[in-house]
Parts: sequence; C-alpha cells; structure tokens
Amino acid sequence: MIIQRSLLVASASLLTLSLAAPAFADTADENPSESPSASPSATPPANMSTLGGERLGRPGNQVNLGAGAPVLPAGITARSWIVADAESGDVLAAHNAHWRLPPASTLKMLFADTVLPKFPRSTTHKVAPSELAGIGEGSSVVGIKENATYTVHDLWLGVFLKSGNDAVHVLSAMNGGIAETVKDMQAHADDLQALDTNVVSPDGYDARGQVSSAYDLTLFARSGLQKKDFREYCSTVRATFPGTTAGGKKGAAGRASSEIRNTNRLLSGDSDITPYQGIAGVKNGNTTNAGATFTGVAERGGKVLLVTVMNPEKKEHNEVYKEAAQLLDWGFQSVGKVQPVGELVPPKGVDTTAQPGANASAGASPGTGTGSGTGTAHASTKPVAAASARGGSSGIGVALGLAGGFLVLLAAGVFLVNRRWPLPDLMRRRR
Repeated sequence: MIIQRSLLVASASLLTLSLAAPAFADTADENPSESPSASPSATPPANMSTLGGERLGRPGNQVNLGAGAPVLPAGITARSWIVADAESGDVLAAHNAHWRLPPASTLKMLFADTVLPKFPRSTTHKVAPSELAGIGEGSSVVGIKENATYTVHDLWLGVFLKSGNDAVHVLSAMNGGIAETVKDMQAHADDLQALDTNVVSPDGYDARGQVSSAYDLTLFARSGLQKKDFREYCSTVRATFPGTTAGGKKGAAGRASSEIRNTNRLLSGDSDITPYQGIAGVKNGNTTNAGATFTGVAERGGKVLLVTVMNPEKKEHNEVYKEAAQLLDWGFQSVGKVQPVGELVPPKGVDTTAQPGANASAGASPGTGTGSGTGTAHASTKPVAAASARGGSSGIGVALGLAGGFLVLLAAGVFLVNRRWPLPDLMRRRR
C-alpha cells in the first residue's frame, strides 16, 4: 500500500561553527586520490549532536551486534560514516556520525533537493557570461559555454554526472543568484533537521565555515530520493551533453554533443573497481580540504540502504568507494541481525499520527510531466520490476523510477511507525 503524507515546513535552530579552513578547489571528483586531505582537526569533538539518538553523538564505532551479525569490516579509515535503512530510517551502524566536516560536492545533493523542483526540465536558458563568473579555481566543470542555450535537463545532468560547478552556478543564477540559493539551501537543511550543516557555497567548493556531517548528507540523499527527477539524474551512468558547432560557434542550433560519464565509481566503475551490485546513486565529491566524500544508495533483496563515507585516511585510488562498498556489504548481511543505534529523523512537521478516513486519487504521481519531481513521499514495502534503459543513459539504465508510469495515491491512513519517511515505489536495479 502506498501511503501519502504531508510535510509541514517549520524552522529549526542552526548550531554554528566557524572553521578557519582555506578555500581549495573541487578538483578531484573523477580522481579522488589526487587531492590530499587538509581537514581542520584529526579527532572528533568531545560533544556532538545527539539528534537521531544518543549514541550518534558518541565518537567511534557505534553498533549493536545481535546473534549471527557479522562484525564491522576491518580497515575502514573514514573519519565519519553511517549505514542506514533508507526506508525505515534505522541507523544500523555509525562512526562519528555528527562530526561536522567539509562536505565537498556531496553538498550538491542539498542543492539539487532545494532547487530542482523549481524549474521544469524542458525549460531553456541562455547562459550569460556573468553566470560563469566566480567559479572556484580548479573546479570540476561540465563545459558550459557563455551565450549558449541549455535545457534545465542538460544542466542537471552536468551537476550529477560531472559534478559541474559551472552548471551549479547557472542554475543558481536562474534561482536568483548565489546568495539567494545559499539562503534557500540553508533553510531547506534546517527544515530537514540537518542541523550540522552550514552552507556557504552551493556547489560544495571549499569555503570558510562550510560544514556538514555524514548524518546530514544521508538526510539530504533520503530527501532527494523522494523526487523522480533526482532519482533519474543520480542513477544515470552516461548521457550526451551539448557542445559547440563544428565551426566552434557557441550556442548555435545543431551543435555537436559529447558523452559525459558519471564520476560515481560505484555506479560507473573504474580500472580498479566494478559497479556495485544494486547501486542506484547518489553523489560523490572531493576537495583538498574535505578529502573524498560519498553518499550512495543500493538495493538488494528488497532492502534499500544508504551509506555515507567522509574523508578516508587511507589515500589509495577510489578508497572512498571501496570503503562504502564494504559498509554496504556489511549492512545487507546485517539487516535483521543488529539493533539500530539511532534513526534518520524525518523533516520538521511530518505527521506521525494516525489520520481518519481514506480518499483514493488515481493517476497522480510525484514529479510527473514537465515538473521536477517534488511530489509527496510514498511508501513501498515490496521491490518492483527492474527499470529499462532510458534515453541518454547507459544500457543498465535508470535504477530508480516510478512503477508503471503512475501511482495511485491513497490519502490518510496510519503513518507507519517503522516507515517514518519511506522512499517512493521504486524500479530497482538488478545485477
């Protein structure tokens, strides 16, 4: 059964933190090993937030192993990580979950969750030169050209696949500018109860005082995955992106295009890593100050898990993905064998009480038509058929989507205690 709930937005107080961190470029989304770590501290603070559970505020590994549960994988070097059930919100295990650290381009999940619903994907936009000003030196870019015209769909592919700071700046300009977008992102983070997060730049480029946490990044992913277009973009392996004409003129009709490939190596693979079984997104990042960061979602056997890994101390090639894969493996082996150490809290104002009555409404779906997939969160306790390939993506196609093209929405009913903010009905990858 699919249960509709309403989200009531309320403000939340933000804990502030000032970090004297230099600004470094977001240069290594494709090659994480090229960017060394320069985190402000080597140990977690003595006092961290306890949002989601008292144990989540403790330093070090937090896990409640039951009978038959495997031990945590050895050799995990990330400064902070979390493994959670994406549907129930149960945190299966964590390590320094609320440590406030630089997030790098994983912050783009919050950017997308905030801005994506505002513009239909078919909207076209001609890029003004001023919109490409102020992009951090050495930033990852998709290759946006001034005076060229792009669809919103093109721009979001640039954000998700190439972690393009140029695409972020253009979308921010459409949203009223960088300052307005930062303000919107901070307000949305507060609504999600992501209180470890302080937004300074919308693209995740290192900036003084910009921090988040493994806990908050996981909240951003869980919120974004409620949206159809977010699920599509974060799970697309490859796509075509418009370039220039053969003669080099910018913005002309019929210009050439090139292939772009997702820099999430658990999704697209690399020389030393294969795509993870059941992977379906979400977002990677790497900066000098943040080190490598990654949030991923994967499904196996009807279970959907989220993992976030921040700044592995081990600097081997693709280490952040290797550690994320180990934690996902552990999570799938441990479902039902561990007691949660906390929970992913729902957004402010989510109604967790039973509601009288039930009114069916057929033919509606979150994020349909030209919209960007805002929609209402819906629950599904059963996996559905695997997704077919979609235009612009790879042969393994879009991993997450809406079942059957539309959903029947059932209003009211009980907000299930163990399904506090579930993902919508999904088309999940089978590998």
